[in-house]
Amino acid sequence: MEVVEVLERVSKEHGKPRTIRVDNGPEFISKDVDLWVYWNHVKLDFSRPGKPTDDAYIESFNARFRLECLNERWFMSLEDAREKTEEWRRDYNQNRPHSSLGNVPPEEYATLNGAAEAVKTRLDEANNNDSQNIFPT
Repeated sequence: MEVVEVLERVSKEHGKPRTIRVDNGPEFISKDVDLWVYWNHVKLDFSRPGKPTDDAYIESFNARFRLECLNERWFMSLEDAREKTEEWRRDYNQNRPHSSLGNVPPEEYATLNGAAEAVKTRLDEANNNDSQNIFPT
């Protein structure tokens, strides 16, 4: 799915963020994304090249995803990879408790606290404190 399509879907579900923290990957350096953030009054906060500690959470998540999902499975096709990574994502968000959310899974936390409000609060906290991670672990 294209980045702009995902941004549109997530914005409809949870509201538009004020800022999106991104790395310097090619998916975020495109005219389409640039136009979307401009027209939606969203700021892109790029991490410094070669500084993974600028967003330690995503680095931690990427390591966990690689260790628990990618390294543990064989993918026989693209469709097989999609099915297995989706299964892992659902477990991560629906069943696995996250200590930063009071030891409840993210979907339960969002239900208990109002999904849109939970996302906006986490984004506001991240914007007010650069060391704060916006995604739960």
